[in-house]
Amino acid sequence: RSRWTINKIHHAPTPLESAMHRHLAALLFAPLGLGACATAPAPPPEAVGGVFVLEKDLVGHTVGRGRFSTITGVDRGFTAYLEGTWDGTTLTLVEDFAFDDGEKDRKTWRLTRTPTGDFQGTREDVVGLARGFTDGGVFRLEYAMRVPGEDGKPGPKLRFRDVLAKLPDGRVINNATVGWWGLKVGQVSLEIARAVDD
Repeated sequence: RSRWTINKIHHAPTPLESAMHRHLAALLFAPLGLGACATAPAPPPEAVGGVFVLEKDLVGHTVGRGRFSTITGVDRGFTAYLEGTWDGTTLTLVEDFAFDDGEKDRKTWRLTRTPTGDFQGTREDVVGLARGFTDGGVFRLEYAMRVPGEDGKPGPKLRFRDVLAKLPDGRVINNATVGWWGLKVGQVSLEIARAVDD
């Protein structure tokens, strides 16, 4: 894989975070009826019968193509270059994001299996602990993320509810809903496949 130059601006929001901040500000002036309830996404129909295994299906080099959108018109495509390692207890997943508008970013998940068989996880932008659990043949990940305000102060806290499902051909579908005060304000879709060098 090629090396990535990651743009890091300390104490300042990235373009994506700024877009989310403007988007949430606009929602304050919108009728509440415009927002759907932020329920967890359903598994994609084409994944029925497949079984996603976190410590297997995200280990190694994978590449994802995705899109982030909000109900006020934000629509950003991106490519994610993922590298996962499993040490028997914890999955470490390094995510290098390349957005279509030129922005690049890196995030690292650390998801640790608990005695009950579920997972607890952290990432740089996640508030508290993420919760991961198997639901039939899919894996669900739920967490909160604080979006920085444009003035550098802490901004709104968003809630993400992800579902990861494996298709018969080995691809992984990751769909997520983004919630704010119980309303669905955005969504993320990502299709992940094995990198050519794996």
